Amino acid sequence: MEYRLTIVVPVYNEEDNLLRVESEFNTYFKTAKAKSKVLFVNDGSKDTSLDIIKDICARSTDFEYIAFTENCGLSAAIKAGFDHADTELVGYIDSDLQTAPNDFNILIEEIGPYDLVTGVRADRQDSFVKNMSSKIANGIRRSFTHDGMDDTGCPLKIIKTDYAQRIPMFKGLHRFLPAMILLQEGKVKQVPVRHFPRVAGEAKFGVWNRLLGPLMDCFAYLWMKKKYINYKVGNSSRG
Repeated sequence: MEYRLTIVVPVYNEEDNLLRVESEFNTYFKTAKAKSKVLFVNDGSKDTSLDIIKDICARSTDFEYIAFTENCGLSAAIKAGFDHADTELVGYIDSDLQTAPNDFNILIEEIGPYDLVTGVRADRQDSFVKNMSSKIANGIRRSFTHDGMDDTGCPLKIIKTDYAQRIPMFKGLHRFLPAMILLQEGKVKQVPVRHFPRVAGEAKFGVWNRLLGPLMDCFAYLWMKKKYINYKVGNSSRG
């Protein structure tokens, strides 16, 4: 049975989480509604993350990896994962496992007529400051993009790979995935998923990243929207 879904897992200094990632995905693989594999993207980790990733991949062909030569940021890691996917669908989840791999089954059930399905974190298990900064940032982003998404920062998504690989590369990309699918005249949907507190490692984003950074990215998005080229090939002599 061929793989249908590649799940991109960006990693930056997550040595304390990776064995739990392996365990939870091995549990998910047994009940997955689409045959799935994991693609780790090591974003220049300075701890032992890459060594652990290599060991995980050696234990199972359901795990693969690519490794950057230096730290490039979350958006670059996500985009590289999309570009290296060789399946019909590509997913995304953070290595902190504040969302659950098993909830990919919820997204898989909905993807049929849609080109992106994203989770909405129900009962978020984050601090008051983190929750409020995310809510404000989401409101600002919606006012610029009109994407209708309540929680675009939710790190649990499935996208049809041909759409994902057409997304242009830019910093802050991870906040605009639904909007970038809409630019391609694709269809998007959001569904509730579970959310858990971080149990190991450290968060990589502070208030600046969640609030002021997205505001600046919105202006970049508006420029891109104005310049975006969209086309569809009707037919071709290529096989």
